[in-house]
Amino acid sequence: MAKYRTAMGKTIDMSALAAKNERVRAVGNMNVNARGDTIDANGRVIVPVTKKVGDGYQKTVTNRAANIVKKRQEALRPVETAPKPEHKVDLTAEELALEESLDDDLEIEQIKAKDNK
Repeated sequence: MAKYRTAMGKTIDMSALAAKNERVRAVGNMNVNARGDTIDANGRVIVPVTKKVGDGYQKTVTNRAANIVKKRQEALRPVETAPKPEHKVDLTAEELALEESLDDDLEIEQIKAKDNK
């Protein structure tokens, strides 16, 4: 934030003022402090604002890798692949590159599955 000048000519540093009073109960009926933490009647923090923001983020994220929530996952069955032919004379260079990339993708998915356990 910036420094503001009042009508009387005084300078107020808004960021310092906000930092100084972030633990003070906010005006209103939401039971929060100026920072956004949910507080009880005595002013003790019940739910910090970082947890509220994290929970809200978890609800909007669709990528499972970005979710921090640990869930019990069922054991993944190993993916059975067809045996690789010993000679690949009939395949073109493009087909060989595609087949190698598919093998790499399968290996990456297996590593991710182990990490998620």
